[in-house]
Amino acid sequence: MTPTPSILAAFTPTGTLRACINLGNPTLADTDADGNARGVSVDLAREFARQLGVALDLVVVDAAGKSVDTVAAERADIGFFAIDPLRGAKVAFSAAYVLIEGCYLVKEDSPVRANEEVDQAAHRVVVGKGSAYDLFLTRTLHHARILRAPTSPTVVETFLEAGAEVAAGVRQQLEADARRVGGLRLLDGRFMVIRQAMGTPASRGAEAAAFLARFVEEVKASGFVADALARHRIEGASVAPADNAPLPG
Repeated sequence: MTPTPSILAAFTPTGTLRACINLGNPTLADTDADGNARGVSVDLAREFARQLGVALDLVVVDAAGKSVDTVAAERADIGFFAIDPLRGAKVAFSAAYVLIEGCYLVKEDSPVRANEEVDQAAHRVVVGKGSAYDLFLTRTLHHARILRAPTSPTVVETFLEAGAEVAAGVRQQLEADARRVGGLRLLDGRFMVIRQAMGTPASRGAEAAAFLARFVEEVKASGFVADALARHRIEGASVAPADNAPLPG
């Protein structure tokens, strides 16, 4: 991939590539012992900057909603998000590069045993504000009430403080919290597949969106994404199929 002058202008209006990194999804980004961002999305940002031949500036946020807002407002040039139709008005998405499972968590003694039992009027479901599963469950839950934690990593904390019936989130985060807290369990299966994609402000134009989409297809096909998942020891996520291929399951 050789960027044209118009592509470089679209992605680097400030002279550097500003990549928004969301630490609210530990499957894709967290921090090292020195507090520096690391993870699959950071690796992808660095590779994209390398292919453009420009310097990289990481814009780090702690929640998915903030990441979307940052890119939509053009305070960053690319970002990493779960694909959702509500976000598509201001952000041009690539196809997914990684698939992540969205799951439910309950207390060990909860009578809820299956995903199908969650959507009841007596249940409060805690989600991370502005996350992919917040948007999805807001559309699909018709009886249960949604409570919003400030960020995805604080979902279980909010769930316990509120005495709620169900917590919803990324499988890896919920599994880690269940091990840490104890007395909690995940329901079998998943309620959604979260399709993690790259995105750029829609205002940057179709040429920029197509270039970014082509980059994502290349890093999937080359094994770059699979290698990044393995390098960061990520479980509960898989490389997404090629664009237009059916999702697994």
